[in-house]
Amino acid sequence: MAFLNNSVVTVDAILTKKGRELLARGDGSFRITQFALADDEIDYTLYNPTHPSGSAYYGEAIENLPLLEAFPDENQIMKYKLVTLPRGTARLPILDLGYAAIELKQGAAISITPQTLNYLGSNQTFETNGYVATIADARVLNVFNGVGVNSEEAERLNSVETLGTNISKTVIGTSINLTATTVNTLFGSNTQLKTTITVIGRDSGARMTIPVTIKKVN
Repeated sequence: MAFLNNSVVTVDAILTKKGRELLARGDGSFRITQFALADDEIDYTLYNPTHPSGSAYYGEAIENLPLLEAFPDENQIMKYKLVTLPRGTARLPILDLGYAAIELKQGAAISITPQTLNYLGSNQTFETNGYVATIADARVLNVFNGVGVNSEEAERLNSVETLGTNISKTVIGTSINLTATTVNTLFGSNTQLKTTITVIGRDSGARMTIPVTIKKVN
């Protein structure tokens, strides 16, 4: 959803692609039980506590920023969700995936076990509700699933097949399993395929994106 302008509080709410799918089922599975807020379009460096007109104008530049119109791709909008952290938190949580980048040969497998730093007073912890992982191009992997979270949502996402379509795929788990594709035709004349994987802590909201490279085996 999005505000249509800055002078009138009018909310433009639309369904995501998943919401449309659930609504189309007509079986009562479309139920809004939670919501999230995000500030993707806000540049906080524009806050100016030295504005010559006084404190009422410190945030003037931020308030005049253009706001995003709502669109239905949940992987491209609301990337920076607002989260609630304990009072006195001095550092924002960040993720440690154990890798700055992933490189796999065709058919090779790897497992990512994310950890969250600076969260709930701990230097290093695993989040109770696990992590959401999204691969930008699902074709480059034969296997992409999450393990360790037993919920209806996690089971649904982890069982979705993309059937070789050039789309993203999202899974949930405390660990994420990846196996590189063995399909040679995807490479064409290239020797490698590139995409990205984005991991988000479901409790902390911390997120990290790293590159993924699949190398062709001759």
